[in-house]
Amino acid sequence: MNNKVTSPEDFFGFRMGSDKKIARWDKIVEYFNKLQQQSDRIKVIDMGSSTEGNPFLLVIISSAANMKNLEHLKEINAKISDPRGLSEEEAMGLIAEGKAVICQSMSLHATEIGGTQMAPELAYDLLTREDEETRRILDNVVFLMIPCFNPDGQIMVTDWYEKNVGTEYEGCGLPWLYHKYVGHDNNRDAFQTNMVESQYMAKVMFKDWHPQAYQDHHHMGSYGARLYIAPYCDPIHPYADPLIWREHSWYGAHMAYKLEEAGKTGILNAAIFSGWAHLGFHWIGNYHNIASMLTESASAKLATPMYIHKEQLQGGEYGSLVGTELFPHYKPQTTFPHPWPGGWWRLRDIVEQQKISSWALLDMAARNKETVLWNAYQKAKRQVERGGCCKPAAYVIPKCQNDPLTAEKLVEKLLVQGVEIKRATEGFCAGDTVYEAGSYIVFLDQPKMGLVKTLLGRTYYPDDAWTRKQDKTPYRPYDTATDTMAEFMGVRVDPIECHPEGPFETVVKTASPAGRVSGESKIGFVLDGRLNDGFKAINLLLNEGAKVQRIDEELISDGVTYPPGSFIAVGSRSVVEKAARDAGVEFRALKEKAKAHEVRRLRVAMYQHYWGGNIDEGWTRWVLEQFGFPYTTIMDVDIKKSSLNENFDVIVLPSDNPAVIVGGEELEKWWKEKRPGFPLPVLPPEYRSGIGQEGVDSLKKFVEDGGTIFTLGEACDFATEKLGLAVRNVVKDLNPKDFYCPGSTLRTEFDRCHPLAYGMPDEGFVLFWGGMAFDISPSEFNERYEPVARYPGRDVLQSGWLIGEEKIAGKIAMLSAEFGKGKVIMIGFRPQHRAQTHGTFKLLFNALIN
Repeated sequence: MNNKVTSPEDFFGFRMGSDKKIARWDKIVEYFNKLQQQSDRIKVIDMGSSTEGNPFLLVIISSAANMKNLEHLKEINAKISDPRGLSEEEAMGLIAEGKAVICQSMSLHATEIGGTQMAPELAYDLLTREDEETRRILDNVVFLMIPCFNPDGQIMVTDWYEKNVGTEYEGCGLPWLYHKYVGHDNNRDAFQTNMVESQYMAKVMFKDWHPQAYQDHHHMGSYGARLYIAPYCDPIHPYADPLIWREHSWYGAHMAYKLEEAGKTGILNAAIFSGWAHLGFHWIGNYHNIASMLTESASAKLATPMYIHKEQLQGGEYGSLVGTELFPHYKPQTTFPHPWPGGWWRLRDIVEQQKISSWALLDMAARNKETVLWNAYQKAKRQVERGGCCKPAAYVIPKCQNDPLTAEKLVEKLLVQGVEIKRATEGFCAGDTVYEAGSYIVFLDQPKMGLVKTLLGRTYYPDDAWTRKQDKTPYRPYDTATDTMAEFMGVRVDPIECHPEGPFETVVKTASPAGRVSGESKIGFVLDGRLNDGFKAINLLLNEGAKVQRIDEELISDGVTYPPGSFIAVGSRSVVEKAARDAGVEFRALKEKAKAHEVRRLRVAMYQHYWGGNIDEGWTRWVLEQFGFPYTTIMDVDIKKSSLNENFDVIVLPSDNPAVIVGGEELEKWWKEKRPGFPLPVLPPEYRSGIGQEGVDSLKKFVEDGGTIFTLGEACDFATEKLGLAVRNVVKDLNPKDFYCPGSTLRTEFDRCHPLAYGMPDEGFVLFWGGMAFDISPSEFNERYEPVARYPGRDVLQSGWLIGEEKIAGKIAMLSAEFGKGKVIMIGFRPQHRAQTHGTFKLLFNALIN
């Protein structure tokens, strides 16, 4: 090894965090590889390609002795994290031999650039400092660093910033999503791991290393505290081991102390960010027995300094998040003893405070290695014990499902989380219910008991003093009020109180579904319309020019019942077999003719705008691509053309406020109401989106001339306001004290004989978040409106939080309306939300298959 390790300043030509300087990801990768050549304290692992082909790095830093022993240390950590069968004496021996494993990730959100800019400097300090504190960290800690969680976005943001340096748009935000598909939602992906970057991180945290603590470095708004650090504020989620919350306070106190010691001001903890939030990695890790935290630095204008006057700094309703009563004003308090006085705020300030926070976490773990590992053992052991004596004792995922292939995907996603799952090799009984062989069972007496209950169990968001103001107005939860994955995916999961005996085998991985064509027929081959993956097969067939039909009535063929909407493939068996294999579905020989109509490929367009992009649009693109639906992205200029019908049959408007879609004065008015006192984001003129009245008229003509407009979620307001439909959103403008449903699963009844609800169950769940419910206003043309889904008359809530059930009970959730020669389809929720709600994907797919 070389005696000299190259400093970041020497390599990049500037100090990390310097004004108007951002190190680009390709150069950062080059720097870390150089460090690996120069030091025996570091190992750089390329986990694979990001979504757009950039390297995703795991950097491991520890002492040279530990680096030679990584695999053994990994094995020790795995045993401590799952101590079943381990005596306390054996555990103590492992703890004495083991090392604390600490994971930290940087700049998951690409415009929050401080973490990735800080990472090279943090690594350099660990590799070159020889003081007692550094040696203690290296000897006692294995540090897992993800220097950039979003390489693609880092490159986008860096290039955009450099393009605009020296112009009036210097430091402005990106006009489009800073990830090909998901933008800011990449940290909402930890429990379903749709994106490849999430899969890499889940492998590191939940399968390979099982760290004792994890910290994710973020930015927040510019006009409040300078830095938020652990712990979270109330409310907390119920299923994490209590030691988790104590560790948050323990680590957070040390970070706050070290920041104050270093003269950093404006440090806040135990406010703004709650312990009940979306299941991003820095929240879901807590249910894996990993003390999972985040830092949130006040933002500058990317790498451009920002001047902030003292009078502009605020607490109170800053950010409109839960727990604002814990930060009521910008004045000293026990969790905020030293306010920042205002002045210039720079990227270098962010780099320094995040580096101190990172170092403090490593230092705390190093000083208390045995305690950290003992706590890891205790948390896992106690969760197993709780799971063994609590009710329910287990969750069963029955083999019989509306969509059995989606149930298999649920199991796959649980396995990615490291959940232990058993499969019944024979039928078994639980209470009065008999379950078939092939059913899955998830026992709760396992270390990840809290995670299992969070993902599979019915969950209620607290309605108490932590979640409401004194006048009973609800605080907005930090994201959705529930993340019950099984409900999102439309998979039946049964809680059972007993611990059934039976021949169960441990599931290592699910078998890839074997697609096939069974039987012989001259009529065609039928495919069950309840399978999401069936749409992938149909798209593959249409790509080959095959003839496809869809049955209009329930069909019984060869003793098998097929619901309306099932598909018939006519033609070459070899073509059908290939589609079946590629999609993992089964076509069966059709024994008798069925009443059916021909399916034709619709020409689908999806609207995309600037203003930072639309995350719902990005997720919709991703879902369509996964299931083989072709589409065309259209922008403002495309919509304003009068030739839409010549090119498209369906135009999808993903969830978005009508003011953002229209732009101009409507957008300015809406923004002033949404963010009073804050100007619209500054963007170059060519990126100030909006279709204007010209675009509204064009879309109206498109429908009148026979096209279909498909509106999702909030975009339904565009249909009612701009197209003049006789439809009323019954919850529009209601006071949140009267109606509030922030990301909750609601029971919903589907008209499965309607073509738009083909393949759905009679009753299922939808995710309602900023959604709508409809009434049809009386008119002379009531027959033009067709309800497709409704909320039941009572007991609407399944999981989450619902205030004012009576406002939506019995109301319409989805409808289709004739308009001229065309139609408008309105879904008052997001059927494809974050690619997580598999249970309602078919409502999207059906609208794209004629």
